[in-house]
Amino acid sequence: MKKSRLQQNKRIMIILTVFIIGFGLLAGKTAWLQIVQGEKLSREALQQQTSDNTVSAKRGKIYDRNYKVLASNTTVETISIAPAELRGSIEKNQLTAAKVAEELGNRLSMDAENIETIINKQSSFEYLKKKVEKETADSVREYIEEKNLKGINFVEDVKRFYPYNNLASHVIGFVGSDNQGLEGIESIYDEELSGIPGRVVTTQQTTGLDSGTSYENYIEAQDGCSVVLTIDEVIQGYVEKHLENARIASQLEAGAAAIVMDVNTGDILAMSSKPDYDLNAPFEITDAIREKYDGIDEELKQLEGTEYTERLNEVIQTVRRNKAVVDSYEPGSTFKAMVASLGLETGAVKLEDTFTCTGVQQVLTESIHCANRNGHGTQTFAEAVRNSCNPAFIQIGQKIGKERFLEGLRAFGFFEETGIELPGETAGVGFTLNNFTDVDLATSSFGQSVTVTPLQMITAVSAVANGGKLYKPHLVKEIINSDNIVVEKNEPELVRQVISEETSNTMCGILESVVSEGGGKNAYLAGYRIAGKTGTSEKLPRGNGHYIASFLAFAPADDPQVACLVILDQPPVGMPYYGGTIAAPVVKNIMEETLQYLGVEPRYNENEKEYVDIEVPDLSGKSVEEATQVLKEAGFEIRVKGEGGTVTDQIPKAHTRLSSGSTVVAYMDGTKAERSIEVPDVIGESAANASAMLVSEGLNARIRGIPGEGSAVCASQSPEARTIVEPGTVVTIDFQYQGAND
Repeated sequence: MKKSRLQQNKRIMIILTVFIIGFGLLAGKTAWLQIVQGEKLSREALQQQTSDNTVSAKRGKIYDRNYKVLASNTTVETISIAPAELRGSIEKNQLTAAKVAEELGNRLSMDAENIETIINKQSSFEYLKKKVEKETADSVREYIEEKNLKGINFVEDVKRFYPYNNLASHVIGFVGSDNQGLEGIESIYDEELSGIPGRVVTTQQTTGLDSGTSYENYIEAQDGCSVVLTIDEVIQGYVEKHLENARIASQLEAGAAAIVMDVNTGDILAMSSKPDYDLNAPFEITDAIREKYDGIDEELKQLEGTEYTERLNEVIQTVRRNKAVVDSYEPGSTFKAMVASLGLETGAVKLEDTFTCTGVQQVLTESIHCANRNGHGTQTFAEAVRNSCNPAFIQIGQKIGKERFLEGLRAFGFFEETGIELPGETAGVGFTLNNFTDVDLATSSFGQSVTVTPLQMITAVSAVANGGKLYKPHLVKEIINSDNIVVEKNEPELVRQVISEETSNTMCGILESVVSEGGGKNAYLAGYRIAGKTGTSEKLPRGNGHYIASFLAFAPADDPQVACLVILDQPPVGMPYYGGTIAAPVVKNIMEETLQYLGVEPRYNENEKEYVDIEVPDLSGKSVEEATQVLKEAGFEIRVKGEGGTVTDQIPKAHTRLSSGSTVVAYMDGTKAERSIEVPDVIGESAANASAMLVSEGLNARIRGIPGEGSAVCASQSPEARTIVEPGTVVTIDFQYQGAND
């Protein structure tokens, strides 16, 4: 009996011990879960029970200076899935993950295997595809509604859109897949443009039971600010049109660049580099890339992963590089505009000084030649600038002296970054006083041995033009918030006074004579006083036949408003390469349209009056006598076609502009103009011959450039030769000096 009781007590103790140990373990486990892992488990539980999605803020717009939209947003959708819920829905509807993945892949242009992998993930949330166009998203909606699928969700999103595609691509830049700025203004002002994302927090059921605690919390996104550029979309269009035409015509092997600047504020009105790219497809392999990298499409197909990405990034730099800011080059004779200004400003030279050129200048052991190997003889300071004489400028540099020369160049802003609102700006390369030899001084005086950027050059010449004030160049005019309230405004920023107003006025006159009398004649524009300087620099290594042609100009010379620089990089060996021959006409075309657009009224001198364009009067309803009188008073001749009492048609049409003395064809009482004249080929002809050929065919000539005497010939015509046109049609003929150089 006693033994039985002891055994019973022993069993009780064992059970009690097991119970205590079990309870201890349970308490310990509970404490472990609650105290040590409580925060982690709570977070995981919350993740299982809630969905926390980001709501993208609307990225601010980018405008031109007149508030034309250059970068905007379009509504798209982001598609995500809840894998567990979707798998349950697939099973419930007797489908397979592979089949659903295939259908979704077809609609979203995605790989079906990748989608199936996402569906089978052990997670509560996965992105399927971002930035999906509405039409595509609607196609997915139709499918999931048809199959009654659950666990596929849609959230409205935004995608960057550039309405002008290539326009100002190197300035504007573009964004990545997450709307982060990757290039240009989009990158530099990414924080201001991005705004602050919002959030949508919602409960989601992980079982078939209704918890009864569903909720949704929406935190509104704060839209980004917008950036207003100094760029003028119209002027930018002019620049890009003429620069691309020049790139093609001169078959440039290393591209081209151009800048238009407001000389009185430092505002960049246009900036372009060619080749460029489509901002809506920034990773596309363009024709320009294919020209440089033959077979690149096939090469990229063979690469994967990081090798593919690295090679793609390498080749697309062909079209991404902003030559106007990132590239430095030897400026050649355009640099003489600043050297001449320093000569006058320092008092080292005077207008009445003369300089002798025999065709070569000896500096220590170096013989430095002039472009004119026969020499210019004795010339005044102004003549030396017009002749772009290297020996004369070597002498000017020697008179200035090394110390003043380097100080003056730095005062003009060379050899340091301007601080413009773009990434990757280059400072250029110059000298210190300690390493500046006599030969360096000589070659630098005519634009060799030093390197500068196009941006530095146009900033410096603007100071020459505007009274000597060096302004910091700007691309951003202001920043406005989503309520269109200005939150930041960039005023013109004066860096320093470089030269006196007197020196500036003198240089304006001298540089105008370069265009009217010197090597810059191909930039001459009747009615507008263009001042400018040609430039041709040989690329390193010397003797390889590779050149950079450039032209630097501002107008009007007596009241400067805008400056323009065009750089044409590396025409093929054997092609024309002088800046005065191939770059000056591009500047003329840009300046003509820009000055007219800005409302700068042309003023014609006595020598230009025969080239003045006059508006053709409207002859409709007039008798022959009345039409004749009206045309005579306007300065035109008349040719009558048909019989009758009144004019019913005319060629050229009313309000067309053409030169005084041109002929207007009047068609009487229902007689219609006939397209019966073939335009003759006048390319290469002198002004007199070209005009005579057109007039003899019953056509009118509109003359551009200076036809004058000398070697000026017709370089282009519009309409082109052999085009069939109506009698009296205006044929625009553009004259250039084929012998123009530096």
